[in-house]
Amino acid sequence: QVQLVESGGGLVQAGDSLRLSCAASGRTFSSYNMGWFRQAPGKEREFVAFIRRGGNTNYADSVKGRFTISRDNAKNTVYLQMNSLKSEDTAVYYCAAKSSVSFSGSYDYWGQGTQVTVSS
Repeated sequence: QVQLVESGGGLVQAGDSLRLSCAASGRTFSSYNMGWFRQAPGKEREFVAFIRRGGNTNYADSVKGRFTISRDNAKNTVYLQMNSLKSEDTAVYYCAAKSSVSFSGSYDYWGQGTQVTVSS
């Protein structure tokens, strides 16, 4: 089992930055590929970013160039640095873990989410 706990969400203004963290406990964090997703009110959950065990990354087009995913295996933590935030980035952000190296498809574990609200 892997437990994931997100933190770092909050209320910011458009153009601000925010860094989300996802702390993992349980089985070996470094063996998992990690993703960030988000769900805005009334919308389906959508992919944001993904980082593989080796550090390779993928991003949704909507966040490419503004968001950066990273991981610190020594701290069992994955981060999402969000810059130049827009009102459309408002959502609950979730981290997730999977064994597969593909960012698409199902994930094995999910966190409870953290709210990010961007005011314009």
